[in-house]
Amino acid sequence: MPVVKVKNLVKNYGTIEAVKGISFSVNRGEIFGLIGPNGAGKTTTLRIVSTLISITSGSIKIMDHNLQKEPDEIRKIISYLPEDAGAYKNLTGKRYLEFIANFFERNNLQQMIKKGEQIANLGDRINDKVDTYSKGMMRKLLVGRALMIDPKLAILDEPTSGLDVNNAQEIRKLIKNTAKAGTTILLSSHNMLEVEFLCDRIALISDGKIIEEGTPKSLMIKYKAKNVEEVFTKVVR
Repeated sequence: MPVVKVKNLVKNYGTIEAVKGISFSVNRGEIFGLIGPNGAGKTTTLRIVSTLISITSGSIKIMDHNLQKEPDEIRKIISYLPEDAGAYKNLTGKRYLEFIANFFERNNLQQMIKKGEQIANLGDRINDKVDTYSKGMMRKLLVGRALMIDPKLAILDEPTSGLDVNNAQEIRKLIKNTAKAGTTILLSSHNMLEVEFLCDRIALISDGKIIEEGTPKSLMIKYKAKNVEEVFTKVVR
């Protein structure tokens, strides 16, 4: 059974149809990329799956929970990292992780916090206030926050946004290892090299519709393309 099953999803904002009846599924332990230009509907879709905005029509199931009927149950097993996420700047990085960890009813809070620190990999700077962090350091802290809770589904919007090459590579390896350990990943990224490296399957979305889906390799073969970026330019108009 897929971890995520989206069927005929529609989202309207007044007269604007942002998502136009898309369907896709994400399997357990898979890294699935939702790829498209700005305004295509991918971030709207991620926010809907994250239970942050409502569905106009269609259905979504996550681990056999109906999103419309059981949003609270879904929130217990997912983690969402928006592209524009921030952290409380008056807290230290460690205190921020502690603050987030306390929202979860578990006996292993210290273990969770330690995992967040390891993922963020900020060294002694974890004890400094967030308002002293660079954009890259902030992003690493937020990735640590998103993955330290061992979610069944991690929803990552532009996970390496703002990171330099070395830090981005660290985060990509971490995402790969997180999926291998059993967490299902649904992500969006404008970095086609990142998509090609990370994703087991991708769906290309344009103007609110999914226009192509498959593994990066199968799509490169189908469109006689050297890489996913070339597939993207051929498919998305």
